Amino acid sequence: MIEIQNQKRYDLEERTLVFTQDVISFTQKLTKNIANIEIIKQLVRSAGSIGANYIEANESFSKKDFILRIKICRREAKETIYWLKLLVILESQEEERRKLIQEATELMKIFGSIVEKSK
Repeated sequence: MIEIQNQKRYDLEERTLVFTQDVISFTQKLTKNIANIEIIKQLVRSAGSIGANYIEANESFSKKDFILRIKICRREAKETIYWLKLLVILESQEEERRKLIQEATELMKIFGSIVEKSK
């Protein structure tokens, strides 16, 4: 997981890409049981959707479309948190999961703020 201490990251396309890569890397280390396999599929989809929808928002044709895409980003970040919490993990993996939840929460708040400022 890439960590930048005492430095704010403003490039959301890059930040969401790195987040999705971190999620994928995390899921590759998990125990593959029936529950986790299904949760992992959902988790990777929702994490990837955050960045994909942000790219779509940046290419939107109208303010209304932009706001809709940003709301989808926020919703996908919330969903990603949900799937991360449901995973069955080893105790040694808890810190990494906590960091991913923290990043998803920050992204959710950023997108919420963008929605509010765009109104």
